Amino acid sequence: MPVINASTLPSGNLEGAAHGATISLILDHSEPGQGPRLHRHPYDETWVLQEGSVTFQEGDSRHTARPGDIIIVPAGVAHKFTNDGPGRSNLVCVHASPTFKTEWLE
Repeated sequence: MPVINASTLPSGNLEGAAHGATISLILDHSEPGQGPRLHRHPYDETWVLQEGSVTFQEGDSRHTARPGDIIIVPAGVAHKFTNDGPGRSNLVCVHASPTFKTEWLE
């Protein structure tokens, strides 16, 4: 069982395949107004919002999330999120794949 300290992940990304895991993680820290642009994956993505206020776009729907909320987007659905501020947001993004596979749409 590997123990990986998050501070050793300079980009905040952990690709599971490199550690014999079936999932991958992104430890996201976004400033107000920031977040990834619209994209999709061929697998589910799940987020756990630890800090901040974030608006998620899933297809044509928008949802506001607060600390402690869990957001799940099914495979193939276009999505993005934006930190609403006022402070930094912290999310754990779980990719249901041992490698990252992303199709950027914007």
